[in-house]
Amino acid sequence: MAVPAWDDPGLGTMKRAALWLITVIREGNTFTKADVAKAFPGVSQADRRVRDLRSHGWQIDTHRQDPSLGQHEQRFVAAGEPVWEPGKGSGRSGSTITETRRREVLLADGNMCRSCGIAAGGDYGDGFDTAQIDIARRPVVQTDGTEQVELVAECNRCRVGGRSKKVDFGQIDGDISGLGSFERDVLAGWIERDQREFSKVERLWAVYRTLPAESRERFREALATSEI
Repeated sequence: MAVPAWDDPGLGTMKRAALWLITVIREGNTFTKADVAKAFPGVSQADRRVRDLRSHGWQIDTHRQDPSLGQHEQRFVAAGEPVWEPGKGSGRSGSTITETRRREVLLADGNMCRSCGIAAGGDYGDGFDTAQIDIARRPVVQTDGTEQVELVAECNRCRVGGRSKKVDFGQIDGDISGLGSFERDVLAGWIERDQREFSKVERLWAVYRTLPAESRERFREALATSEI
């Protein structure tokens, strides 16, 4: 289905902004407030209309969600509801996160990143920045095939790397059914404590996976030449 021209003056500013993002900026690219002002000259609060798209499922990241961005940059990550279509974009989407709901999610998730376990203000260990915990939207496929979006606490780094994550309970149920009794008990213990201890081998493997090619070769040589 063809989309309207983004510069059609007969459309509202938010609809034009959505069309501008998908046709001019395109997913994965960055823009600034100055770019918005240039695209919509004389239009008051055009940047606010861009932000309003987040309430309709559009993912537009700032430095807070993506540390690789400059202070004045934003990244158009993914389109949401096609607000330019008839009957859409006229109200606020259910994806809006109120401050009350935000606090509930953070409390339920222990104010820590559910992906990597780091707490708010925690040090990543590389000296660049500390963790900011925010709310991520995670698509969850139910066993009947329907999909719903649930909220989870995630740090600024994991949000960048986890944009495409999707949970499929059909697959999860199948995997759980395939566990033996010992594996079920181990998993139940981890869930009860909400943590697991990684072995030295697992920690070394995790480090290896993050290394550049030259360092991976050095790692393999060290492993091959070390004494048993």
